[in-house]
Amino acid sequence: MTPKIMIILGSGSDIAIAEKSMKILEKLEIPYSLKIASAHRTPNLVREIVIQGTNAGIEVFIGIAGLAAHLPGAIAAYTPRPVIGVPVDVKTGGIDALESIVQMPYPSPIATVGIDRGDNAAILAAQFIGLHDEKVRQKVINLRKEYALKVKNSNEEIVQKIEDKKFLQNDFLRIKDLNINDVEVNEEKPDCKNSDATVAIIVGRQTDVVIAKKVSVILSRLKISHDIKVVCPIRSTQKFTNYVKSMKNAKIFIGISSNSSQVTGGIVGLTDRPVIGVPCTNENGDNYMLTTVSMPPGVPVATVGINNSKNAAVLAAEILSIDNPSITELLGKLKNKKINL
Repeated sequence: MTPKIMIILGSGSDIAIAEKSMKILEKLEIPYSLKIASAHRTPNLVREIVIQGTNAGIEVFIGIAGLAAHLPGAIAAYTPRPVIGVPVDVKTGGIDALESIVQMPYPSPIATVGIDRGDNAAILAAQFIGLHDEKVRQKVINLRKEYALKVKNSNEEIVQKIEDKKFLQNDFLRIKDLNINDVEVNEEKPDCKNSDATVAIIVGRQTDVVIAKKVSVILSRLKISHDIKVVCPIRSTQKFTNYVKSMKNAKIFIGISSNSSQVTGGIVGLTDRPVIGVPCTNENGDNYMLTTVSMPPGVPVATVGINNSKNAAVLAAEILSIDNPSITELLGKLKNKKINL
């Protein structure tokens, strides 16, 4: 059986992070391969296992590395398949590895997850595969329900057991008895221009539209249908929810935001589809890359570099290319500089 996912470690010392990925993949029953190869010490080995793995049918690569963390980028150089990067905390809290992995040049994106988040890397890989494998998608949906249930159960396991606080009213709106309603969506008036789009792009502020337009240009040239919506999940909660829920045919969501990470965070709470995050700089020169990438277990955001929306478009194409040979061919030409998008 050909594995669907290949996990590559830059060093054997990163095995604890890989274990997080393997635990998820075992639970989801997705065949995978595990290799150790260094981008600096064994570059030829990296090249061969990536090229041969791609040719054999590997659909997603996960690169786990710390320090300079060039491994995910080295993997991306040899495959049109999506590469997920997991930065490892070795020094400086893992920030060095994170910035090395996420700030990739166009057109070589890395779907970066949070520091040491091997679990989220595996979930993200499963989401990619789930776009063309309904059984895998349902397993991911069920796994996310388990994460949600764990949060709800913590109210009984933690909060309800607190007894030494005089003014704590434990029985007020007790979670286990609370009726949680589904959000109502206006099916007759979807708040979008193209409800059949494959990729949905959500922009948090009007000032970030220029970044979103770069995504649109690349997707158009790759012949991938898409829709763009400017809506803030904080200022326009109902409109935001209605838009996400209306995009039923969207396989991928791209969130673009220069303030906090509420756009991507809002999307992942409303869909089981992969979410790509593009952190932008705001008028003060601040960026929110850390709050975009550092997602809790169960709800990963595939983060690309700051303002690098072109890489978000390429990443979306790589994800879709898993079962689309025509996109794979275009990506190969793009990376080999035979075409210029």
